[in-house]
Amino acid sequence: MTYQPPIDDIMLALRSAVGLDGLIADGTYAGLDADTVRAIIEEAGKFGAEVLDPLNWPGDRQGSKLSNGTVETPAGWKAAYRQFIESGWSALPCPEDYGGQGLPGVLSMAACEIWNATNMSFGLCPLLTQGAIDAIHADGSDELKAIYLPKMVSGEWTGTMNLTEPQAGSDLAAIRTKAVRKDDGTYRIFGTKIFITYGDHEMTDNIVHLVLARVEGAPSGTKGISLFVVPKKLVNADGTLGARNDVICAGLEHKLGIHASPTCVMKFGEGDGAIGFLVGQENRGLNTMFIMMNAARLAVGIQGVAIAERATQRAMAYAKDRRQGRTASSKPGEMGPIVEHADIRRTLLTMKSLTQAARAICLVTAREIDISHRAGNEAQRLSASNKAALLTPIAKAFSTDIGCEVASMGVQIHGGMGFVEETGAAQYYRDARILPIYEGTNGIQAIDLAIRKLPLEGGAVAKAFIAEIADTASAVKASNRPEFGRLGDRLVEAVAALGVATEFMGRCVKDNQDAALAGATPYLRLFGLAAGGHYLARAALNASRDQSDGAGPIALARFFAENLLVAAPGLAEAVTGGADAILDVDPHRLSA
Repeated sequence: MTYQPPIDDIMLALRSAVGLDGLIADGTYAGLDADTVRAIIEEAGKFGAEVLDPLNWPGDRQGSKLSNGTVETPAGWKAAYRQFIESGWSALPCPEDYGGQGLPGVLSMAACEIWNATNMSFGLCPLLTQGAIDAIHADGSDELKAIYLPKMVSGEWTGTMNLTEPQAGSDLAAIRTKAVRKDDGTYRIFGTKIFITYGDHEMTDNIVHLVLARVEGAPSGTKGISLFVVPKKLVNADGTLGARNDVICAGLEHKLGIHASPTCVMKFGEGDGAIGFLVGQENRGLNTMFIMMNAARLAVGIQGVAIAERATQRAMAYAKDRRQGRTASSKPGEMGPIVEHADIRRTLLTMKSLTQAARAICLVTAREIDISHRAGNEAQRLSASNKAALLTPIAKAFSTDIGCEVASMGVQIHGGMGFVEETGAAQYYRDARILPIYEGTNGIQAIDLAIRKLPLEGGAVAKAFIAEIADTASAVKASNRPEFGRLGDRLVEAVAALGVATEFMGRCVKDNQDAALAGATPYLRLFGLAAGGHYLARAALNASRDQSDGAGPIALARFFAENLLVAAPGLAEAVTGGADAILDVDPHRLSA
């Protein structure tokens, strides 16, 4: 089944949730217009459908291989990457001073969805390179920027993020990679990093590793972590590539999914030490790395949307073609297409509405990041930065959770054939499963939301967003449109549930953090559902009364509200009343 770029759905989210027309009008997105935005997304869609999608299935079968110390990506990968950078896609959101196009991040995220829907294993490479560019641009010296950014922006060199180690997992305070100062201002890096996406490959001449390490004598814990640029190949004074650095790929992980994406074990300093260059200040590396991590978290959220979109498209096509059973529409003696069965329709509507809700959340998060950089005054930039901080864990966790759920539903729609690899449905399920894990597990995202983001500005940031949802609910109810069904009522109930849960979590963060931690995951889910219902309702309000498309914005918003948003009060109960059932259990007496 050929990928169909969801241009209309993306544009709907950009206009109704992001407010694209207003951002163009007020100069935030100066130089753009809606037609140009659509044209860029359409071109991205063509590249994804024509170049990347055909490589996805065979790439999954073949996988990346480690041979004679070098990683070889699947057949066609290198040529596709060359087309990708020659088309200028790598430079889309990058600073113009270094050869980028300087386009808004929200547009980059729309394109990112397409790369990852058509071929997530491929899409991971530019995703991480973009994060590395952001980190170097934010805190790198002028010399580092001049050496590395032009080549990374052009895509001639790729970037990686080297955080975790075998003993550390998500606890970066436990990392042991060592950095030794040298008299020439460089450092020698010694250590092992695991789960390094595109840590080695043959698609480019150089790979720029961003590596967390401890300078000798640094404080323990996260306060003693520094960040270094460690290139695969050193760069000569004239910009040409020099000797190979002391960094190798020691092995590839054998994974459940994303087989074509090389996930590497990287060893630094097996000889005299890998030469590294400090980014920012010693012992402040985690601050800079969080620039890259937060960018990656939003992009991973978009990956969840991407996989959900692709799984939905395949399931929809199969449901319309597969004939089984009889319905009221069936002709005598014939079986009808399974899409006519009510339960199949329910499943497909669940898939489609969750995908569009998550897409809107991610694109709005990207918008707030854009405004935090582009707004004309400091107050606007700070407000947008705070809202982006609030939404980022929701964008990452809610969207990747629904990516897994929707991919699983896609397998279910296919029935027994979904469990067979040849139909393609299973690959999306396998690929999706990493998304709630990497770039900070979704449990960590929920903790971040509850402990760090809710207290922003004394809780005012969260309250302002809840008030925004309430305004949408009021607008829906005031419209008195019968085709909205119970959309207004359900959104009002969700706002009330989110308000109660937020007040409870706010108290617990101050007085009973264990209870806040126990309720963090259902709280994030509640927040995601309420936000998703809000943006779908906004799209419905903007839609015309004449809805010839049976799954148009109004139908989708109504379904989401009446079938999924009804979980909001129950989730609030789990937040406010479920902690004791967790905390009263002795963890050491849990049995298998």
